[in-house]
Order: sequence, then C-alpha cells, then structure tokens
Amino acid sequence: MDNKTMALERLADTKDALKSSQKCEDPEQKSRELLHSSEAARQLTLAAISERVESLKQEAHDLAAAVESTRLDTKSQSDRNTAALEQKARDLAEYVENLRVRTRLLSDTKIAELGHSEQATSRLNEELERRVTERTVQLEAANRELEAFCFSVSHDLRAPLRALDGFSQELLQGYSDRLDETGQHYLRRVRAGTQRMGQLIDDLLKLSRVTRSEMRHERVDLTAMAGDVVAELREREPGRSISFTARPGLSAVGDPPLIRVVLDNLLGNAWKFTAKNPTATIAFDCVEVQGRPALVVRDDGAGFDMAFVGKLFGAFQRLHSDRDFSGTGVGLATVQRAVRRHGGEIWAEGAIGHGAAFFFTLPGIEDLT
Repeated sequence: MDNKTMALERLADTKDALKSSQKCEDPEQKSRELLHSSEAARQLTLAAISERVESLKQEAHDLAAAVESTRLDTKSQSDRNTAALEQKARDLAEYVENLRVRTRLLSDTKIAELGHSEQATSRLNEELERRVTERTVQLEAANRELEAFCFSVSHDLRAPLRALDGFSQELLQGYSDRLDETGQHYLRRVRAGTQRMGQLIDDLLKLSRVTRSEMRHERVDLTAMAGDVVAELREREPGRSISFTARPGLSAVGDPPLIRVVLDNLLGNAWKFTAKNPTATIAFDCVEVQGRPALVVRDDGAGFDMAFVGKLFGAFQRLHSDRDFSGTGVGLATVQRAVRRHGGEIWAEGAIGHGAAFFFTLPGIEDLT
C-alpha cells in the first residue's frame, strides 16, 4: 500500500475518531486524540509530497538525458549532412571549373578554326574575284568579237542578198515577157526568200543588241510609248479597222530602248495576228497577278494552242505557218531577253481563234489613274 492510500486511511480514522470523540465526555482526551491524528496526517502528507518530488526529479532527469541524447543525435546527423553538402559543393565547383576550362579550350579552337576559315574564305573570294575579272574581260572581248562578227556577217550576207533581190526584180520587170508564169513564180519566191533572209538578219542583230546593250534606268511613260507604236502601225496599214485602248498613266522604271523593243514586238504581233479579223481589238492594260502588278497586251486574233506555249519564247519557234502569218520566230525571244534584263518575267495565255494575252513584269510599275 502506498503512502497516499495510507494517508487517506489515516484521515478516515481521524474522522471516525472525531465522531467518536463527540460522544466522549472528556474534552481533553478528545483534543489529544485529534492532535495526534492531525500530526499523523501531516507526517503522511509530507512523506507523500517528498515521494512525489523525488519521482518528478527522476522524470526530469530522464527527460534531460533523452533531450541531450536527441541533441547529440541531431548534431551528429547535421554534421554528416553538412559534410555531405560541403562535398557536393566542392564536386560542383570542380565540375564547373573543368567545364569552364573545356569551354575555353573549345572556344579557342573554334575561334582559331574561324580565323582559318575566314582566311580561307578571303582567299577564295580573292580568287573568285580574280576569276570573275578574268572571265569578265574574256566575255567583253568575246562580246566585241561577236559584235564585230555579227556586223561582218550582216554586211557579207546583205550584199549577196541585195544582189539576188535586185537581179530578181530586174528579171521580173525587164524580162517578164520572156518568162512564163512558172519562171515568174520562181523569181517571186527567190525575192520573197531573200527579203525574209534580210528580215531574219535584222532580227538576229536586234536579239544580239538586246543581250549586249548597256542599260540605263529611268521612269518610262508606257501609255504614251504604246500609243506611238500603234500610231506607226496604223501608218503602215491605214486600211485596218483596229480598236486600240491603253490604260492611262501606266509607267515603269527601265531602259527606254529595250522597253520600246518589248512593246514593238508585242503590239506588232497583236496587230499581225488580228489581220484576218474584219475588225479587231487590241488592249494594253495593267492587272494584278498573285499580288503584284503585271502589264498585259491582249488581242482577239488567231490565238494559239496552250499545249505549245513552251515554244513561244524560243528563237525560230513559230506556231503559225508562213502562209498564214509572216515572221522569223525571233521577236518573242527578243522580248523575253529584254524583260529578263530588267529582272522581270513574261508569260502568255491563249486559245486558238480566241486571241492571246502576253503578261510581263517590269520594275516600278505604276498606275497613276
């Protein structure tokens, strides 16, 4: 039995004693018994408190020991974690330093390679410029030789052609009564052949000049130029019934003589291929094609089969026979070269019996209307 229980029993006995003392007749006896019981209870209470204090001291000591043990364990774990983090930091610093060294070495290598590459590129550019200069000189010399050859051939060919044409004409005029119809027909064919050869020589010379001529760039009034071309065509054939329209205010930037070659050929073709129409329509206009302006010459003449559109701009390529329409097949090739020298493009659309449309682009096309 513990002290607390014993103290409680003593108190109970004291209460019983007090109750019984009330029955006693001697007050002194009752007082002594009460005092004795109180002292006994006090002693028991002090013993219980002392025992409780000792128990609390022991619990406090045990708690302090546990706290110290926990502190020591935590400190040890913290020290281990700190050491691990310090090691990781050292490893990371070493890795970064190695990476920096490798990057610097690689950068130095790349810079050195780039320097060698720039030197090699510079040498290649110098070599290329030298070769371009040499080829340019050679090309200029070849062009001068070609030009001289063209004029020489032109002169050498024209002389016998003029002789053939002249003698044939003299035969037809002075000796027609001595020639039958077949002989006269042959002479007319000789004259036609010599004249066609002369025209072919002229066209080839024009084609060569388009390729070799020096260009100048200025604003050109296309509407006015087209009107001049058609006016000249009307003077040659005043009997033709042609309705010609040109959009006012059309202009572009280019070489005026070359642009005149383009309009001469395109409007001349439109004039030629509408010859079989009692009345014909030719138009010069500006349209938008895939978001950019393009000039167009349209007619309602003979047209052509789109299956052969790829042949239109080749030299000596003709889609119509000489019996139907005259020509040498050089005009559109000349037009294409003139347009390309301006950095433009040319293409065509058409249908047999429903006319043709020739589209082309030039720098700085403007419609001021």
